Amino acid sequence: MKYMLLVCGDDTNDASGMAPVEPWVEELGDRGVRQHGHRLALPADAVTVRVRGGEVLRTDGPFAETKEYVAGFDVLECDSLEEAIEAAAKHPVATIGAMEVRPFWEDEDAEGEIRRLDAELTDAARAGDVERVVACYARDAEVVENGRHRRGVEVLRKAWEAMGPVTREVLEFRVHVDESIAFGHALIRTDGNLLRVTTGYRNVGPRWLIVHEHVTEATS
Repeated sequence: MKYMLLVCGDDTNDASGMAPVEPWVEELGDRGVRQHGHRLALPADAVTVRVRGGEVLRTDGPFAETKEYVAGFDVLECDSLEEAIEAAAKHPVATIGAMEVRPFWEDEDAEGEIRRLDAELTDAARAGDVERVVACYARDAEVVENGRHRRGVEVLRKAWEAMGPVTREVLEFRVHVDESIAFGHALIRTDGNLLRVTTGYRNVGPRWLIVHEHVTEATS
């Protein structure tokens, strides 16, 4: 299960004796617990945005005036909340600030959505429905096929219009999801050709889209 670890600093505490963070990052990274994270700029660099009565209100600085502030974040992959708490307690900032551990919302099926997107691409290709095909791609998508490079949905649209209906059969399909990006590795038979396809996906909000596709002929 994934947990968001909010690293909260405190301006009132002396950080001069705090241990370096790098060993913690390296240890949890080697164990596969820490997926990624980053330090944030100071609260003075923040901009708070509110909309009231249709008017956008901008305030320089954090949304709350407090000595405590979010200094960074880490995404953890743990078997339990207890394991996430143990990891948080080992973070050096825990000795001078606070660590908020919060589980990710769990009602999403990212892998299922990506597999449904691939099934839609297959159905659209077989039907020769160009608009349904290009709807599976981000506007800035890049496709590399046997050294030929195409970028953008308009270029892809023209290529699919020239091809017409395509027989597409997915023989193997593996998906790895990491937050807002994912990668797929597939073995596909299309019009008598056997292809290996590596696909990069991006979560654009309500749905996943293809942002990169690399196609080569399968050698085995």
